[in-house]
Amino acid sequence: MKKLFNLSLVMVLALSVVLAGCGKNEEKTTTEGSGTTGETTKVVKLGMVTDVGGVNDKSFNQSAWEALQALKTEGTAEVQYLQSKSPDNYIPNLNKFVKDSYDLTWGIGFDLGDAVKEVADKNPDAKLAIIDGVVDAPNVKSVTFAEHEGSFLVGVVAGLMTTSDKIGFVGGSKIPVIVRFAAGFEAGVKAVNPDAKVTINYTGAFDKPDQGKAAAATMYNDGVDIIFHAAGATGTGVFNEATARVKAGEKVWVIGVDKDQSIEFGDEVTLTSMVKRVDQAVKKVSQEVIDGTFKGGIETLTLKDDGVGIADTSSKNVPADILAKVEEYKAKIVSGEIIVPDGEEEEKK
Repeated sequence: MKKLFNLSLVMVLALSVVLAGCGKNEEKTTTEGSGTTGETTKVVKLGMVTDVGGVNDKSFNQSAWEALQALKTEGTAEVQYLQSKSPDNYIPNLNKFVKDSYDLTWGIGFDLGDAVKEVADKNPDAKLAIIDGVVDAPNVKSVTFAEHEGSFLVGVVAGLMTTSDKIGFVGGSKIPVIVRFAAGFEAGVKAVNPDAKVTINYTGAFDKPDQGKAAAATMYNDGVDIIFHAAGATGTGVFNEATARVKAGEKVWVIGVDKDQSIEFGDEVTLTSMVKRVDQAVKKVSQEVIDGTFKGGIETLTLKDDGVGIADTSSKNVPADILAKVEEYKAKIVSGEIIVPDGEEEEKK
């Protein structure tokens, strides 16, 4: 009888183990922060290193960070950024994420190109990506934009809306991406207003609002009534100068860059913005890591891809007939009838 009891007990315990094992195999867990009950959600770690413009540059660094935050909200990623105070921070900041086993490390800005290349070569198993730079490495995704095409369109707006025929461009450092902005903008102005003069000033910095303010003041004092900036946080100074003048009764405008800057600086001073879909690019490539489809290589987003364009809020200050003209030129660029200069030939000369 005792042997029979012991045998029964062993069978019951064995059955319990089997059932427990089945239950464990069928269980679907919820990853913290996924917001989904009863499902396993892969959460990847995404890191972002800014250039010296900082994460709150009201421009492309901020757009990139907002894209990563959106993925965090969706519950598919843990995100973190490191802000570079100087170029010396680029490699240590990138290495911090790589050594901490982040699934993808972003370098935001052309200036990080050499640093991303060095870190990628030394860590071939790591995945990295860069905005506005091209890095030749199998584990790096490089995303660039046809800034000259979008800038051409806001150049059309400026050329048709200037009352002084004096228009300004304030750029950060004179690097290929900013030269593309300037070249496309000037071409758009000249296409609709050959008599207009475009003054171009490269401040040499993306993190100096005071320099942007000084550059804008000089231009406005010279009769310029519209300034397009592509200068990151330096461009904040352009807006500050224009805002002070508008409050004093002067009629001047700023054309924003990278994102709809009327949201930050107001419709009273923002004529329109040349929108660069950095947020969409960052989210798309990051999603590839989440989905397991990430591959290194180069991707250029153009007007045809809606990678660049003008802000949806442009109708607040730009008349309908001018926006219609913008659409005409957009169609010609997309079809290939108009090839917008990117400034490379001029730089070679």
